[in-house]
Amino acid sequence: MIAKRIIPCLDIRDGRTVKGIEFINIRDAGDPVELAIRYMEEGADELVFLDITATQEKRKALSTLVIQIAKHISIPFTVGGGIRTIEDAAILVNAGADKIAVNTAAVTEPHLIEQIAHRFGGQCLVVAIDTRLEDGTWYVYLNGGRVATNVTAIDWAIEAAQRGAGEILLTSINHDGRKEGFALDITRAVANAVKIPVTASGGAGTLSHFSDVFTEGKADAALAARLFHFGEMNIQTLKAYLQSQHIPVRI
Repeated sequence: MIAKRIIPCLDIRDGRTVKGIEFINIRDAGDPVELAIRYMEEGADELVFLDITATQEKRKALSTLVIQIAKHISIPFTVGGGIRTIEDAAILVNAGADKIAVNTAAVTEPHLIEQIAHRFGGQCLVVAIDTRLEDGTWYVYLNGGRVATNVTAIDWAIEAAQRGAGEILLTSINHDGRKEGFALDITRAVANAVKIPVTASGGAGTLSHFSDVFTEGKADAALAARLFHFGEMNIQTLKAYLQSQHIPVRI
């Protein structure tokens, strides 16, 4: 059985790691390079860096940060935020990112998925989906959770996979930062609908939440931020627990 992955997520704003609840109430969480080194040493399988206020003007600053991260860690890492063109993706890949995450631009310009996958390979492309539950349906949201669409998360995940995405990063806005557990239903539904890996994000608060999302949620990887940033959970402890629950992880 393929090992499940534990992935700390570092939301970046103006060069600092930050974290909020339901995409708001943001507070500082530390230096991203220092946190990246710490998580690597604790046994993280991968890292995700998302520039939550990315603009074209900040692309150079973000690529400088990516260069520094690549110098200090030896595990794969994904970078996303404000990637609108193949050129944006190329800047970050050339700076050292192993994978590129696209979100809003992938929905508004779906051919971007095909372009990035063709140039860098599907294994390099993560389509991030921010979703919110409304009236019993999970809809896709854009622009950091601020803009609603009438596209369902399941339909978009299927299309993204068909267009060449190598992975899906699925974040429940309803659960983000609340530490009450992952959104198991939509995670399971997306995982069953596509043949590419699905990373669950939003809601981690206890050890059992991770085992639940791997077993009931059928996720291939689980992402968390606040829980790790503020020392509430250690990755080594988490992996030991998952192993005790007969969930395969890399120790």
